[in-house]
Amino acid sequence: MSDPKPYEPPRVWSWEKSSGGAFASTNRPIAGATHEKALPVGRHPFQLYSLATPNGQKASIMLEELLEAGHAGAEYDAWLIRISGDQFGSGFTALNPNSKIPALEDRSGETPIRVFESGAILLHLAEKFGAFLPKDAAGRAETLSWLFWQMGSAPFVGGGFGHFYAYAPEKIEYAINRYAMETKRLLDVLDRRLGETRFLAGDDYTIADIAAFPWFGGLVKGWLYNAAEFLAVSEYGNVGRWADEIAARPAVKRGRMVNRISGDPCEQLHERHDAGDFETRTQDKIG
Repeated sequence: MSDPKPYEPPRVWSWEKSSGGAFASTNRPIAGATHEKALPVGRHPFQLYSLATPNGQKASIMLEELLEAGHAGAEYDAWLIRISGDQFGSGFTALNPNSKIPALEDRSGETPIRVFESGAILLHLAEKFGAFLPKDAAGRAETLSWLFWQMGSAPFVGGGFGHFYAYAPEKIEYAINRYAMETKRLLDVLDRRLGETRFLAGDDYTIADIAAFPWFGGLVKGWLYNAAEFLAVSEYGNVGRWADEIAARPAVKRGRMVNRISGDPCEQLHERHDAGDFETRTQDKIG
């Protein structure tokens, strides 16, 4: 049997001829709403619309950390957005024109403020409450540098490595090798930094750690893509130490449960409207 003919891109790309794979039913090359659907609104100052992906966990962990630190004004309602189509409802696209989770509405003032992109949500909340972001210029710059480092790395780890290793309809050696190399390079950057400091920006836990943990902590803890062995994550001992410390934080444990729809039912809290929901409203209790 002869080898299959190499792919030759057409002169003009056509959506109809694009390949499938996981999430193919909702992927499309255009923006905007596909249907009318208003977003629910709860009673708390912050309304989070999300799913417990690594990016979604950043927002819920941040809100739980603020509450753990005594910022009662950070109370929030978390509404589940299933990315099988909820992200294209008219209410959600009004909140986030990019149709990606998480999205936050800050209703604590006279006029609601929309905030989308996980890094923007972390920065908005950190500045609002004066928490998890150093006030001195050097500490702030270091924190924001690592925050944006993570934001820039996510497409390589998620849309690149994660997609081709776990979700693509066929295993493409070149693509997997290309993104595995970049993911391991990023893990090495992180490991070297964490060999110098306890947390990314120094001695203190910041929004940089909250941003990086769901992705890189998820890889070394074996939560993402079932790829820990493939990526030889045991090589990155400093990342493992850092991930273990953050994973043990009570607010992180709660934040990872919010809007979760897979895994152990006792760790799934589809919606969060009260601190007591973690004890009474997980899926093992309500079915």
